[in-house]
Amino acid sequence: MAGIVLITGGCRSGKSKFALEKANFIQGKKIFLATCPRIDSEMDERIKRHRLERTGWETIEEELELSPLFDSIPAESVVLLDCLSLWINNLMYDTKNKNIQLNQDQIKDYCNKLGHSILNSKVKNVFIVTNEVGMGLVPENKEGRLYRDLLGICNQTFASVASEVYFLVSGIPIQIKPSSDNSL
Repeated sequence: MAGIVLITGGCRSGKSKFALEKANFIQGKKIFLATCPRIDSEMDERIKRHRLERTGWETIEEELELSPLFDSIPAESVVLLDCLSLWINNLMYDTKNKNIQLNQDQIKDYCNKLGHSILNSKVKNVFIVTNEVGMGLVPENKEGRLYRDLLGICNQTFASVASEVYFLVSGIPIQIKPSSDNSL
């Protein structure tokens, strides 16, 4: 059963760097699951820069179907999933293109499915990065509020099964869940 470490915080708070540093201390094959879509040349440059920071890591790019990946990841691997925020965004975009609007129950199902896939895999440790978007102003439009709500539900789901949870502020990690109460 994989140990899950959830790392959350605001944009540019140092979440990914912290996750990478923690994961690099653990022995095992390193696999980076990237959920970021390639949407323009600026994003392509960011992706290229980030890949250079991950020497020795295999990168798997997947925007939507994360659960099946854990069936094929070798045992004793260390996985860094970056990030849930973009995954929820991608799910919203994908369903919107199909004239379907995601709701809270569907997001719970997606998250529970992914959580079970991780916990039932042979992966050693999984570091999951996500944004905390619920601490600011209420978004002015319905879609923004829905995104905030769905990501909040997703974050709560993974925080409940994580053995450790960290909140980053200005590059400083604060451990907010030190125990290991895994109950999905």
